[in-house]
Amino acid sequence: MSSVPVIKAALLGAGTVGGGVCQILEWQKDEMPRKLGTSVELKKILVRDKTRKREGIDSSLLTDDWKEILEDPEIQIVIEVMGGIEPARTYILEALRAGKNVVTANKDLLAEYGQELLDTAEEEKRDLMFEAAVAGGIPIIRPLKQCLAANHISEVMGIVNGTTNYILTRMTADHMEFSDALALATELGYAEADPTADIEGYDAARKVAILASIAFNSRVTFPDVYTEGITKITAADIRYAAELDMVIKLLGAARNTEDGIEVGVYPMLIPSTHPLATVNDAFNAVFVHGDAVDDAMFLGRGAGKLPTGSAVVGDVFEIARNIQAGCTGKISCTCYKNLPVKPAEEMRNRYFLRLSVDDRPGVLAGIASVFGNNNVSISQVIQKNVSDGTAELVVITDQVVERHFRDALLVIKEMSMVKEIPSVLRVYG
Repeated sequence: MSSVPVIKAALLGAGTVGGGVCQILEWQKDEMPRKLGTSVELKKILVRDKTRKREGIDSSLLTDDWKEILEDPEIQIVIEVMGGIEPARTYILEALRAGKNVVTANKDLLAEYGQELLDTAEEEKRDLMFEAAVAGGIPIIRPLKQCLAANHISEVMGIVNGTTNYILTRMTADHMEFSDALALATELGYAEADPTADIEGYDAARKVAILASIAFNSRVTFPDVYTEGITKITAADIRYAAELDMVIKLLGAARNTEDGIEVGVYPMLIPSTHPLATVNDAFNAVFVHGDAVDDAMFLGRGAGKLPTGSAVVGDVFEIARNIQAGCTGKISCTCYKNLPVKPAEEMRNRYFLRLSVDDRPGVLAGIASVFGNNNVSISQVIQKNVSDGTAELVVITDQVVERHFRDALLVIKEMSMVKEIPSVLRVYG
């Protein structure tokens, strides 16, 4: 093949994902001319300390001066994998205003400042792509924006955090308690030294904000997402879920309802027959329901050097094609609607409630009466006798407005016959 033009790119960050991007670009070096009609080469890599050697990265490309990249007219694509809000936000905005296209994997930044970044890209007629920001190597952003654009999406939900999914898998398969499963996840490198963002649901909430914004064509930000983590899940909850032919997963769930968007992240019981129920260990999956396509699910590795690098380089390749065709900026922000996001107390869900109560007649009737007085309908009850005059009661409700359920719960907690409420979980459906 005759010589092809070369597009120069710069990489911001040379950590785990940055190393993966370098490796994949090297693997694809001979393929690019035929795939793209051009070739992409890294010209600069921005790092904090350019004297430190990095395995697999050409040290001659390293710089600690952002202006070397910003002011270089040859560099047409900036790849941001440094993470965090600043200076990433400033660098991306400056790159777009300098006429450069941007690829980012930064979910934190997009979940809070996505509108600003996308509006700037649109003004400058440049591409801003972020496939790697949600679910690592799984293609979901571009499918929602392009492949499924002929649909009205009514639901998008998924397992979008591998750490918590690994923990819950071990609790289910190996009958572990949460603390033991977390220790194992940390030992194996699935959990960070500080796992708070994962186990409290914040990481998943940022990803779901991005997914909901794209799926429903209306802006959803991280603060809009009601969030609960998995730290209170016990082996007893897992056992009861199995008895009900369900499993517990930390789900990011967003629904586009007639009166607004419902969006949250929380542990949820889902039927063992649901496709998400079989997604185990560190795998991620996103489930989408559209009016034309019906149900679709995307499954794969949600994190890691090469899976995330795959998504980043895929975006780089798409931008390279657009540069060649002279059509950068053709798909910018798709949030052209302004739908309300419902407060948590107005969302509708089914609930799983586990209680320790006095083992005597009339207890269930009393609890059922409180639920009935608060517009909560009971779907299923499991009662088991426990020692010392205490029984364990599990109640599954029908779908209910959250504030009605909370009102009922406040009353039930004060009932003399109720000793403890160890678990309150949502149920899919």
